[in-house]
Amino acid sequence: MSAPEGPFVIGVDSSTQSAKALVVDAATGQVVARGQAPHTVTPGPGHESDPEEWWQALGTALEQCGRAAQEASAVSVGGQQHGLVTLDADGRPVRPALLWNDVRSAPQRDRLIEQLGGPAAWAARFGSVPAPAFTVTKWAWLCENEPDNAAATAAVRLPHDYLTGRLTGQGTTDRGDASGTGWWASADEAYDEEMLQLIGLSPGLLPRVLTPGEAAGTVRPGLPLPAGALVAAGTGDNMAAALGLGLRPGQPVLSLGTSGTVYAVSSRRPTDATGTVAGFADARGDWLPLACTLNCTLAVDRVAALLSLDREAVEGGAETVLLPFLDGERTPNLPYASGLLSGLRHDTTAGQVLQAAYDGAVFALLRALDQVLDEKSAADQNAPLLLIGGGAKGTAWRETVRRLSGRPVQVPRAEELVALGAAAQAAGLLLEEDPAAVARRWGTAEGPSYDAVPRDEATLTRVADTLAGADTLLRQR
Repeated sequence: MSAPEGPFVIGVDSSTQSAKALVVDAATGQVVARGQAPHTVTPGPGHESDPEEWWQALGTALEQCGRAAQEASAVSVGGQQHGLVTLDADGRPVRPALLWNDVRSAPQRDRLIEQLGGPAAWAARFGSVPAPAFTVTKWAWLCENEPDNAAATAAVRLPHDYLTGRLTGQGTTDRGDASGTGWWASADEAYDEEMLQLIGLSPGLLPRVLTPGEAAGTVRPGLPLPAGALVAAGTGDNMAAALGLGLRPGQPVLSLGTSGTVYAVSSRRPTDATGTVAGFADARGDWLPLACTLNCTLAVDRVAALLSLDREAVEGGAETVLLPFLDGERTPNLPYASGLLSGLRHDTTAGQVLQAAYDGAVFALLRALDQVLDEKSAADQNAPLLLIGGGAKGTAWRETVRRLSGRPVQVPRAEELVALGAAAQAAGLLLEEDPAAVARRWGTAEGPSYDAVPRDEATLTRVADTLAGADTLLRQR
């Protein structure tokens, strides 16, 4: 490994489960130090976390980075999207943060969609039809269920805003993370006054939305970072990962994790009235249309466990279809669905059933990708699919994506893409460069490439027909 050239920047990934910090050489992208500390998600009917613990975990992660962190010239925080952080007049949390996967606000979501004129009106104004994950639904839930806490709130922040504010002492956010709130209108790129009035949220409680490339401030004295170091705007985790890959418009990404995510940078503002595609802004001034499936690696691993197979023990040659909607499904919108197995024969093997589970999960992702990369997106249909996330390391996942997509596939070697994207944002601010261009210079998307193979039309048709034929069954409560 060559000696670092400097200057150093820090990228932070504050996720649901932990805080990760990378000290990165801004010139080369070399990671010179890293640290990580866990977060706690409280048990109960919802999913909550203490923002103060995020701050303590960030401090621990930075301390693990040692002297290198003390030599950093800029820092940026990428954080889990959608979470509702409520602060009192002294800047302390009023209550634990409501996290993105806390869906107790589903009734408030339904009511807000109706009050604003339906899904098409939401898509036209905000770029997205809100899911219960969106922050606007959580504020409505808080006002309805905990009015005293809502009344005590003097500032409303997203998770990355909270940490950035602890670094700088300023209340700021960025357009990428703001686009997942439900009160930032993508049509105007501003907070929506009608929505804020509808939910009883004063605009004075919200952070200032920074423009791409604008600094959030500098590091305050007394922190485990050099006082006066630049602090970039930060952004949401998906936007940071897009920066970390250095994405150009139209380059598709499939993230294979517990849930599956597909997205691409676009120069066109998304407005999907079906709610399948979330019309997020990115961190640079473009857009990040994104779709998510609930059942991906965890669901397929569960099928493998039920069959007492290793996750790679797949076999082809059957006409079995398995829709692995074990947790209900978001894309397609089947919230009450369960897994469905069809086409079982006497000679069907366990390995063939497992392959069918992969096929069903990848089919849902590719159908969502078709909507992300619609005919208006000007996407390069020959561009390789970038596979990231834990599943990208698996041969069965990679080969299923190749076979069902008919496209080349590339698996980036770089990991910790959210933290790397935050580091690229910090480097872009420090060096006055496009952060995506910085990440491309670092070569973050480089990795093994696999040529396209003929698309398996028979399997795609079989899964599509089964899905359509089982619609009534899958919608039963």
